[in-house]
Amino acid sequence: MNHVSAGGVREPQQPFVQLGPEVLTAALETVPVGAVKEFTDSWNDLPADEHLPTDVPYRFRRYGTFRLVGERWERLPHTAFFQGTNVNSVNGGVDRMFAPLDDSVATGPALHAVVTALRERLPGSGAGIDTCGVHQIRVTATAGAEGNPAPEGVHRDGHHYVGQVLIRREDVQGAESCLYDLQHRPIHTTVLTEPFAAIVLDDRRVLHGVTPFAPSPGTRVGVRDTLLVDFFPRTAP
Repeated sequence: MNHVSAGGVREPQQPFVQLGPEVLTAALETVPVGAVKEFTDSWNDLPADEHLPTDVPYRFRRYGTFRLVGERWERLPHTAFFQGTNVNSVNGGVDRMFAPLDDSVATGPALHAVVTALRERLPGSGAGIDTCGVHQIRVTATAGAEGNPAPEGVHRDGHHYVGQVLIRREDVQGAESCLYDLQHRPIHTTVLTEPFAAIVLDDRRVLHGVTPFAPSPGTRVGVRDTLLVDFFPRTAP
């Protein structure tokens, strides 16, 4: 999608959009309060990510995929998550089997509302985008070990669009979200601090990363929970 300037010249759309928490909060207004709490509380029940080469786990994760056709919402059979080595230098080239989303999350109204709102705000054309991958991720940090939300560093995810939603940030110092153009030049930095603040980016046009974080001074553990939603055509290679 392009914008037309005052002089009639077509200008490329910004490759990302940052959403204040009011956008997704408004999308959740029709969802019962109890269902929203059940959704956010589900991050307390994520198993450890077994694909990180660390003795003590610091990342916890669940994953699921869905077909999106109009207003229809279809959960697809659980499969491994795969990224090529060209986009993930740490875990690329292997099938990573994560625990599936809990049924209450996968079929609940809160996830549906959030994904729908993100899909409506893609920074580009949504033509053909009929599938999404949903990742629930918790990253923790202790005084002796930083939390690293992006161990692969500055990267792409290998999809068309990616939505990054902050669910919880407790006793965290750091975790700056950084976007770059394809020549690795910085184009945007921010720190997501409020629940349901989000960034939606065109994964084909920008690189992204999140800096490591430590617990806030005087605390033992820092916790950062995020929801990541990958949007892509199911027929994409």
